[in-house]
Parts: sequence; C-alpha cells; structure tokens
Amino acid sequence: LSTALQKLVNRSEPLSAGGGRLSVFHGVRAPAIALENYIERIYKYTSCSPSCFVVGFVYIDRLLHKHPDSVVSPLNVHRLAVTSVMVAAKILDDVHYNNGFYARVGGVSKEEMNRLELELLFLLDFHVYVSSTVFEAYSLYLEKEMLRNQTPPPPPLL
Repeated sequence: LSTALQKLVNRSEPLSAGGGRLSVFHGVRAPAIALENYIERIYKYTSCSPSCFVVGFVYIDRLLHKHPDSVVSPLNVHRLAVTSVMVAAKILDDVHYNNGFYARVGGVSKEEMNRLELELLFLLDFHVYVSSTVFEAYSLYLEKEMLRNQTPPPPPLL
C-alpha cells in the first residue's frame, strides 16, 4: 500500500499547492515518519485485516476520481491512509478499535480523527461498499506494485 500511495504522491507533487477538496486532510507540515513505516505502524497496532488496506486504497482512489481537483501530497497522505483504513476496518472487520485508538496510532487527536472520518464519508457520498470484483482488481494491482518495488535477493554465494 505504501508503494502505491507514494506513487500517487510523486505523481501529484507538481500539483500539490492547493490540494482541492482533500485540504481538510492537510497537516501543517509532512510527518517525520516515512509513509512505509506509518502503514506498518497502523498494521502492527490496529490488528486490522490486510483487506482493510486494499479497501482503504480503493477509497482513496475513489476520492481522486470523484474529485479530480484533489491531489495526494506529503501533507495529507498519512491522514488519508489512517482514515481510509479505519473506515475499511469498521466495514470489514467484526472486531475493530474505536476512533480514539486510531487517532493515537495515527498521531492525531480524537476530535480530528472524528472530523476526518466524517469528511471522508461525505466526500465518498457514503459509497463504502467494495464489490469482490473491484477488491480483487485492486489486490492484484497492489501485489504487482509490491513485487515491482521489492529489492531483488542477493545472488547466491558460490
């Protein structure tokens, strides 16, 4: 997921001045934690299913298609990630943590997490259902991204 999100950030970098409708997710400055470490942190502490990361990416992609004037930038990608994964966990997982817990994991206040969740849901027009076909397509895409960006193993020692 972090690789795919980083590609979105890199592609949007020249356009990221305004941020469009996603500006509510903007921080004052980019977090010090690398995106890959941030995603790993969410996975480690929330124990949400891996499916939540796929569906979270679907939500972010839907946002960008629904609001083409919006961009994913270093100022908003972390908040978008934690919010979309949290909403996905509430939809997919039988047991999930509350907003306060996700806020602590994500490094935002509980009030901000509540506001970000509402904003995400309204930006998506509450369209949070993901069909199995869409889920499978995004899973394959994320797997390909992961494989494409893996460091090849060292050659065997002779």
